[in-house]
Amino acid sequence: MVRVMQWASPEERRRLGQLRRKQVGRQAHDALAIKARRSPALELVQRAERGRVPALLKLKHEMMAQSPFLYFRGAAAVMAADLAAVPNTGLMSQICGDAHVRNLGAYAAADGRLVFDINDFDETIRGPFEWDLKRMAASLVLAGRGAGHKEGAARAAVELCMERYAAQMRQFAGMSSLEVTRFQVHRLGAVEPVHDALQKAERATPLHTLEQLTEAVSAEKHAARRFKEMKPLLTRVTGAQAEKVLGALVPYSEMLEPQRRHLLSLYRPVDVAFKVVGTGSVGLRDYCIYLEGNGPRDPLFLQMKEEAASAYAAYLPEARAAAHQGQRAVEGQRAMQVQSDPFLGWTHIGSRPYLVRQLNDHKGTIELGDLAGSGLSAFAELCGELLARGHARSSDPLAIAGYLGQGDGFAEALGRFGSLYADQTEKDWQALRRAGRASRS
Repeated sequence: MVRVMQWASPEERRRLGQLRRKQVGRQAHDALAIKARRSPALELVQRAERGRVPALLKLKHEMMAQSPFLYFRGAAAVMAADLAAVPNTGLMSQICGDAHVRNLGAYAAADGRLVFDINDFDETIRGPFEWDLKRMAASLVLAGRGAGHKEGAARAAVELCMERYAAQMRQFAGMSSLEVTRFQVHRLGAVEPVHDALQKAERATPLHTLEQLTEAVSAEKHAARRFKEMKPLLTRVTGAQAEKVLGALVPYSEMLEPQRRHLLSLYRPVDVAFKVVGTGSVGLRDYCIYLEGNGPRDPLFLQMKEEAASAYAAYLPEARAAAHQGQRAVEGQRAMQVQSDPFLGWTHIGSRPYLVRQLNDHKGTIELGDLAGSGLSAFAELCGELLARGHARSSDPLAIAGYLGQGDGFAEALGRFGSLYADQTEKDWQALRRAGRASRS
């Protein structure tokens, strides 16, 4: 029997989105069901940390205890449970899964140009499109509070983000599908926080990383270099463990495109280190490999980062089970980004899956201080535009635009949600701090 694909017309696709308003109204997206939590927030965090390096978990919790925003960064598992407890649209997209203001940044594309986009995909999965927007909404309020904004200004920034998302999605719904996949955001340099991040990225060259992370073995002018010891954040790896890390470059190189594989073959490994990165990722195994090409002034730094299952996987039974978590992260990144790191790939060390990418190659991020004054609202609008592009590339912009419609109800609901979830995050953060004080007494 020959199977025949079923195609829907543009009108039918838009109508599908409109019908999903009956599933969850646009004004109902401020709903929270904290009482439905089956476990306290701290227990959800600890459950997600199983299998990590035990000695680093104390450091992770200390980092999370510094501020509500840092707690938020380390508690994606808590928000995943909270989002799953309320109705969703069922309009599925590739989602970043950890959409917050520090997970957008600058990096070098394959052609060397600096681009600015979503740049962290550890939690990526196919899920309801609004889950990304709700996490971004909460992060904008928390970041706004951290940057000294009043509550009204922080909530207004969320509404601007969502209004820009909806407007951009409506624009995508009227474009050809090929145009959507190639769409570029051209006003990046005019957004002050982004301009600052691009300047940081301009300075973050491989040679800068060489000076920051390595040291000369001897005082000779052209002495060999190796990673510095900056424990616990950076620790050299030698012997059998270093051999295992370098051995993982073999399956990694085999999955690369031939031209990337050839480029990698021109570099030889020099040294290996274990690096503590981020906030939510602390405790996962993360290795840096220092390679040299045409001499010591041609360094390449690769990051080999352990990938766990997405925090959302348990709540999305219809999501395709990932055979390899590194591959899941890579494919999600490629689905949402217009241009990705040319060395992006995956591998394994024993039974543990890893993502591979360049380390600090022309990378620049947003700091909360960059969001003071008018920076918050300008950056919020850009966040909405970039999330819309990522979702439109991996889902159906006609259906999402059909759901969102022309009104402001969705944006206003997300503004309320951002404030409500930021309040809950602060309560959960205080609970973490109390638990930390109790453990020390």
